Amino acid sequence: QLQLVESGGGLVQAGGSLRLSCVASGPSFNRYAMAWFRQAPGKEREFVAAIGRSGDCYYSDPVKGRFTISRDNAKKAMVLEMNSLKPEDTAVYYCAAKSIILSVRPPIDVGQYNNWGQGTQVTVSS
Repeated sequence: QLQLVESGGGLVQAGGSLRLSCVASGPSFNRYAMAWFRQAPGKEREFVAAIGRSGDCYYSDPVKGRFTISRDNAKKAMVLEMNSLKPEDTAVYYCAAKSIILSVRPPIDVGQYNNWGQGTQVTVSS
């Protein structure tokens, strides 16, 4: 199991940028797929981006081309660079992890992740 802590959320104007970080504690970080999910008020938690053990990246359609996910296994960290932010990006952003075998694509279903951070609020004003 990993313990995950997010940081970097805040208030930004539309068109601005934010950088979210997720730092893990626990063994074998490099054996985990990592992902970001978000949850807006009154809505279900939704997939944002994921990165596999080999560094393969996947994005939801609403953020594709604007967000970039990356990981640093030596630092046990994952980053989400968010650019061209829109008011509809406003949500609590959660870091998630799931142990997978090397050849498997990281899941995008919230139910498949069993390690979660506490979340960080991102608010984009219009």
